[in-house]
Amino acid sequence: MGGLVEGKAALVTGAASGIGRATALALAREGARVLVTDRDGAGAEAVAKEIGGSARAARVDVTREEEVDAMVRGALAAFGRLDCAVNAAGVLGPPGPLHDLALEAFERTLAVNLTGLFLCLKRELVAMRAQGAGAIVNVSSGGGLIGTPFLAAYCASKHAVLGLTKTAALENARAGVRVNAICPGSTDTPMLQGFMGSSPEARKMILATAPSGRLGAPEEIAEAAVWLCSDRASYVSGESMLVDLAAVAR
Repeated sequence: MGGLVEGKAALVTGAASGIGRATALALAREGARVLVTDRDGAGAEAVAKEIGGSARAARVDVTREEEVDAMVRGALAAFGRLDCAVNAAGVLGPPGPLHDLALEAFERTLAVNLTGLFLCLKRELVAMRAQGAGAIVNVSSGGGLIGTPFLAAYCASKHAVLGLTKTAALENARAGVRVNAICPGSTDTPMLQGFMGSSPEARKMILATAPSGRLGAPEEIAEAAVWLCSDRASYVSGESMLVDLAAVAR
């Protein structure tokens, strides 16, 4: 039997580590040809090498429109089409209370998490609309649905991702393109470990948000992204899917 995305062409941003890496690996395991992209070009190359076969890698800074354009053109040149895209590139931003947050830090976080995702989404939609089909998954967060103390910029950007997702889903339903978001709970990634290591209070706060008493694994989040990319989810669009073992259900 074929995989969930057998024969499909996919790209993943932020794929050198964490949820992006796990998603790229899962898409490949389920039969997709994958373009692995990240600002860390060497990391992207390592993941593509780990996948092997038809996988490709590219260094992409999602805040630079010309690099995003080149990324999508590269996917089309390599695979002939673009069936799936998972926009996982993101940063946490410096932790601290909102009243101490520097404008530069706020704008940098939004540049990656929101503007960068917008640029990717825009170019992916153009490619998919032209072929009359496609599925896009944007990585938001549980912090896109509820407040997140000491991470104001991150929280604001992830809320905004859900608005972009819903709008894009409505605009493109008749064009055959589905757009969804996943909202992971606290997941064991290098980004989260860095935040948890910033102070005992940060670690305590994160663990307190996990009713199960454990962090999620990137592979668990990736499974949801792959399903949303697959034809099994053919009637799902505009969804903000929580993948958090009931963390936001409280």
